[in-house]
Amino acid sequence: MFTGIVQSQAEVLAIKTKNNLCRLTLATALKDIEQLELGASIAVNGVCLTVVEFASVDKNHAYISFDVIDETLAVTNLGVLTPNDRVNIERSLKVGDELGGHTVSGHVHCQAELIEKHATSSNCRLVFACAADWMKYILPKGFIAINGISLTLGEVVDNQFSVHLIPETLARTNLNQLSVDDKVNLEFDQQTITIVTTLERMNLA
Repeated sequence: MFTGIVQSQAEVLAIKTKNNLCRLTLATALKDIEQLELGASIAVNGVCLTVVEFASVDKNHAYISFDVIDETLAVTNLGVLTPNDRVNIERSLKVGDELGGHTVSGHVHCQAELIEKHATSSNCRLVFACAADWMKYILPKGFIAINGISLTLGEVVDNQFSVHLIPETLARTNLNQLSVDDKVNLEFDQQTITIVTTLERMNLA
Protein backbone atom coordinates (compact mmCIF):
# COMPACT_ATOMS: atom_id res chain seq x y z
CA MET A 1 0.00 0.00 0.00
CA PHE A 2 1.23 3.51 -0.84
CA THR A 3 0.26 7.14 -0.21
CA GLY A 4 0.92 8.68 -3.62
CA ILE A 5 3.56 10.96 -2.10
CA VAL A 6 6.64 10.39 -4.25
CA GLN A 7 9.78 10.11 -2.13
CA SER A 8 12.39 10.49 -4.86
CA GLN A 9 13.23 9.87 -8.48
CA ALA A 10 15.48 7.16 -9.85
CA GLU A 11 17.29 6.74 -13.15
CA VAL A 12 16.89 3.70 -15.36
CA LEU A 13 20.26 1.92 -15.51
CA ALA A 14 19.35 -1.17 -17.51
CA ILE A 15 16.43 -3.11 -18.95
CA LYS A 16 17.07 -6.72 -19.92
CA THR A 17 14.35 -9.05 -21.20
CA LYS A 18 14.57 -12.84 -21.30
CA ASN A 19 11.76 -15.40 -21.64
CA ASN A 20 9.06 -12.69 -21.35
CA LEU A 21 10.52 -11.46 -18.05
CA CYS A 22 12.10 -8.01 -17.83
CA ARG A 23 14.80 -7.16 -15.28
CA LEU A 24 14.55 -3.43 -14.55
CA THR A 25 17.48 -1.87 -12.68
CA LEU A 26 17.34 1.65 -11.25
CA ALA A 27 20.08 3.93 -9.95
CA THR A 28 18.98 5.50 -6.68
CA ALA A 29 20.27 7.50 -3.75
CA LEU A 30 21.76 5.42 -0.92
CA LYS A 31 18.96 6.52 1.41
CA ASP A 32 16.44 4.72 -0.81
CA ILE A 33 17.77 1.31 0.26
CA GLU A 34 17.98 2.01 4.00
CA GLN A 35 16.32 -0.90 5.87
CA LEU A 36 15.19 -2.31 2.51
CA GLU A 37 14.68 -6.07 2.24
CA LEU A 38 14.42 -8.48 -0.66
CA GLY A 39 10.76 -9.01 -1.50
CA ALA A 40 9.77 -5.52 -0.39
CA SER A 41 7.32 -3.51 -2.49
CA ILE A 42 8.25 -0.24 -4.19
CA ALA A 43 6.02 1.80 -6.47
CA VAL A 44 7.83 2.70 -9.71
CA ASN A 45 5.84 5.27 -11.70
CA GLY A 46 2.91 4.07 -9.63
CA VAL A 47 3.43 0.36 -10.40
CA CYS A 48 3.89 -1.90 -7.39
CA LEU A 49 7.05 -3.96 -8.01
CA THR A 50 8.94 -6.48 -5.88
CA VAL A 51 12.59 -5.90 -5.05
CA VAL A 52 14.74 -8.82 -6.27
CA GLU A 53 18.21 -7.29 -5.82
CA PHE A 54 19.79 -4.16 -4.35
CA ALA A 55 23.18 -2.94 -3.21
CA SER A 56 25.15 0.20 -2.44
CA VAL A 57 27.52 1.49 -5.11
CA ASP A 58 29.35 4.09 -3.02
CA LYS A 59 28.64 6.30 -0.01
CA ASN A 60 25.92 8.19 -1.90
CA HIS A 61 24.54 5.86 -4.54
CA ALA A 62 22.82 2.48 -4.85
CA TYR A 63 20.87 0.35 -7.29
CA ILE A 64 17.61 -1.61 -7.04
CA SER A 65 16.40 -4.31 -9.44
CA PHE A 66 12.91 -5.63 -10.16
CA ASP A 67 11.47 -8.37 -12.37
CA VAL A 68 8.55 -7.16 -14.50
CA ILE A 69 6.17 -9.50 -16.34
CA ASP A 70 4.95 -8.87 -19.89
CA GLU A 71 1.41 -8.01 -18.75
CA THR A 72 2.72 -5.15 -16.60
CA LEU A 73 4.86 -3.91 -19.48
CA ALA A 74 1.82 -3.91 -21.78
CA VAL A 75 -0.54 -2.08 -19.40
CA THR A 76 1.89 0.52 -18.03
CA ASN A 77 4.50 2.94 -19.32
CA LEU A 78 7.28 0.76 -17.90
CA GLY A 79 7.25 -0.98 -21.27
CA VAL A 80 8.64 2.08 -23.06
CA LEU A 81 11.37 3.00 -20.56
CA THR A 82 14.91 3.37 -21.84
CA PRO A 83 18.22 3.87 -20.00
CA ASN A 84 18.58 7.35 -18.43
CA ASP A 85 14.81 7.84 -18.14
CA ARG A 86 13.63 9.14 -14.76
CA VAL A 87 10.94 7.35 -12.75
CA ASN A 88 9.08 8.19 -9.54
CA ILE A 89 9.61 5.84 -6.60
CA GLU A 90 7.82 5.38 -3.28
CA ARG A 91 8.56 2.81 -0.60
CA SER A 92 5.51 0.97 0.76
CA LEU A 93 3.51 2.47 3.61
CA LYS A 94 4.40 1.37 7.14
CA VAL A 95 2.08 1.29 10.16
CA GLY A 96 2.20 4.70 11.78
CA ASP A 97 3.35 6.57 8.66
CA GLU A 98 1.55 9.77 7.74
CA LEU A 99 -0.98 9.36 4.92
CA GLY A 100 -0.26 12.60 3.12
CA GLY A 101 -1.96 11.80 -0.17
CA HIS A 102 -4.63 9.13 -0.59
CA THR A 103 -4.55 5.34 -0.41
CA VAL A 104 -2.86 3.95 -3.53
CA SER A 105 -2.50 0.23 -4.28
CA GLY A 106 0.14 0.37 -7.00
CA HIS A 107 -2.17 -1.47 -9.42
CA VAL A 108 -2.35 0.66 -12.56
CA HIS A 109 -5.70 0.65 -14.37
CA CYS A 110 -4.70 2.24 -17.67
CA GLN A 111 -2.61 4.90 -19.34
CA ALA A 112 -3.46 8.43 -20.45
CA GLU A 113 -1.79 10.61 -23.07
CA LEU A 114 -0.62 14.17 -22.44
CA ILE A 115 -2.27 16.44 -25.01
CA GLU A 116 -1.60 19.91 -23.56
CA LYS A 117 0.98 21.46 -21.22
CA HIS A 118 0.60 25.02 -19.93
CA ALA A 119 3.42 26.18 -17.63
CA THR A 120 4.01 29.47 -15.79
CA SER A 121 6.51 30.41 -13.10
CA SER A 122 4.14 29.28 -10.34
CA ASN A 123 1.79 26.73 -11.88
CA CYS A 124 1.64 23.99 -14.46
CA ARG A 125 -1.58 22.69 -16.01
CA LEU A 126 -1.49 19.32 -17.72
CA VAL A 127 -4.35 18.05 -19.87
CA PHE A 128 -4.65 14.33 -20.57
CA ALA A 129 -6.83 12.21 -22.86
CA CYS A 130 -8.12 8.92 -21.51
CA ALA A 131 -10.07 6.02 -23.00
CA ALA A 132 -13.81 6.69 -22.72
CA ASP A 133 -14.46 3.48 -20.75
CA TRP A 134 -12.48 4.83 -17.80
CA MET A 135 -13.85 8.37 -17.70
CA LYS A 136 -16.71 7.42 -15.35
CA TYR A 137 -14.13 7.13 -12.56
CA ILE A 138 -12.66 10.59 -13.24
CA LEU A 139 -14.61 13.27 -11.38
CA PRO A 140 -13.79 16.96 -10.79
CA LYS A 141 -12.04 17.45 -7.42
CA GLY A 142 -11.69 13.69 -7.03
CA PHE A 143 -8.47 11.79 -6.41
CA ILE A 144 -6.25 10.21 -9.03
CA ALA A 145 -2.72 8.80 -9.05
CA ILE A 146 -0.62 9.79 -12.07
CA ASN A 147 2.74 8.00 -12.34
CA GLY A 148 2.23 7.19 -8.67
CA ILE A 149 1.55 10.79 -7.60
CA SER A 150 -1.58 11.55 -5.58
CA LEU A 151 -3.31 14.48 -7.28
CA THR A 152 -6.64 16.29 -7.22
CA LEU A 153 -8.49 16.34 -10.51
CA GLY A 154 -9.31 19.65 -12.14
CA GLU A 155 -11.57 20.09 -15.16
CA VAL A 156 -13.17 17.03 -16.74
CA VAL A 157 -14.62 17.38 -20.26
CA ASP A 158 -15.60 14.48 -22.53
CA ASN A 159 -12.58 12.13 -22.56
CA GLN A 160 -10.15 14.73 -21.21
CA PHE A 161 -9.12 15.82 -17.73
CA SER A 162 -6.60 18.22 -16.24
CA VAL A 163 -4.47 18.57 -13.14
CA HIS A 164 -2.71 21.64 -11.73
CA LEU A 165 0.78 21.20 -10.32
CA ILE A 166 2.68 23.41 -7.88
CA PRO A 167 6.46 23.92 -8.22
CA GLU A 168 7.15 21.48 -5.36
CA THR A 169 5.40 18.64 -7.22
CA LEU A 170 7.26 19.47 -10.41
CA ALA A 171 10.59 19.48 -8.58
CA ARG A 172 10.02 16.15 -6.80
CA THR A 173 8.51 14.12 -9.64
CA ASN A 174 9.01 13.31 -13.30
CA LEU A 175 5.86 15.11 -14.47
CA ASN A 176 8.01 18.17 -15.23
CA GLN A 177 9.78 16.13 -17.91
CA LEU A 178 6.62 15.15 -19.78
CA SER A 179 6.15 16.20 -23.38
CA VAL A 180 2.95 16.20 -25.42
CA ASP A 181 2.11 12.64 -26.60
CA ASP A 182 3.88 11.05 -23.62
CA LYS A 183 1.85 8.48 -21.69
CA VAL A 184 1.38 8.24 -17.93
CA ASN A 185 0.09 5.52 -15.63
CA LEU A 186 -3.30 6.05 -14.00
CA GLU A 187 -4.71 4.49 -10.86
CA PHE A 188 -8.23 5.55 -9.96
CA ASP A 189 -9.49 6.07 -6.43
CA GLN A 190 -10.87 2.76 -5.16
CA GLN A 191 -13.75 4.42 -3.29
CA THR A 192 -14.86 6.10 -6.50
CA ILE A 193 -14.69 2.79 -8.38
CA THR A 194 -16.75 1.04 -5.69
CA ILE A 195 -19.45 3.74 -5.65
CA VAL A 196 -19.75 3.95 -9.44
CA THR A 197 -19.83 0.14 -9.81
CA THR A 198 -22.47 -0.19 -7.09
CA LEU A 199 -24.69 2.44 -8.71
CA GLU A 200 -24.37 0.71 -12.08
CA ARG A 201 -25.38 -2.65 -10.58
CA MET A 202 -28.41 -0.98 -9.03
CA ASN A 203 -29.25 0.64 -12.38
CA LEU A 204 -28.90 4.07 -10.77
CA ALA A 205 -26.10 5.36 -12.98
